[in-house]
Amino acid sequence: MNPTLLIVAKAPIPGLAKTRIGRVRGHAHAAEIAAAALLDTLATAGATGWPVVVAMTGDLADATRGDEIAVALAGARVIAQRGDGLGERLAHAHVDADAGHGVVQVGMDSPQVTVDDYRQAGDALRGGSTVLGPASDGGWWLLGVQRGSDAAALPQVEMSRADTADRTIAALGGTVELLRTLTDIDTWEDVLAVAGDLPGSCLARAVQEVAA
Repeated sequence: MNPTLLIVAKAPIPGLAKTRIGRVRGHAHAAEIAAAALLDTLATAGATGWPVVVAMTGDLADATRGDEIAVALAGARVIAQRGDGLGERLAHAHVDADAGHGVVQVGMDSPQVTVDDYRQAGDALRGGSTVLGPASDGGWWLLGVQRGSDAAALPQVEMSRADTADRTIAALGGTVELLRTLTDIDTWEDVLAVAGDLPGSCLARAVQEVAA
């Protein structure tokens, strides 16, 4: 059986989404980038054939490309995020998404993650491992656990640090299977680097529009 693919997402509302990018390129443009990344992430998730759960916060009625995102969510089960702080929201989302065959979680801005990446994570789970995809900034872009409850340690991990991945591995017991290292989309430079590798993607088109 396939694991559940969990996407943790925030409605791409100007001023609330990708604020670091917004301070450089404008919040309306940052929301465009966030919306495009989410649409690419949803498209790849759907291509896996796995059950997809999206843990969402924010109102799509106020979001950039909200109607388009709502259509893309039609094949997913959408749940509300709950808890205080990112770690607690992630832990609850894993439990809420768990269908008994493991959970593979990514963020909404994961357009660079491929179907093969997800399949590798699924194979690791079927082999009995916990799996983590490290990010180049010291964080992580994917976490796969055997049971949703295995993510209960995440509230103890301080996020957005240069050693967040190491701290996460330690909190999960110290033994995980690692995937390839990818770049998170946190800054405008990150956006340009990732979009450059994804010609034809929603993200690449959004970058062209923003740059123009």
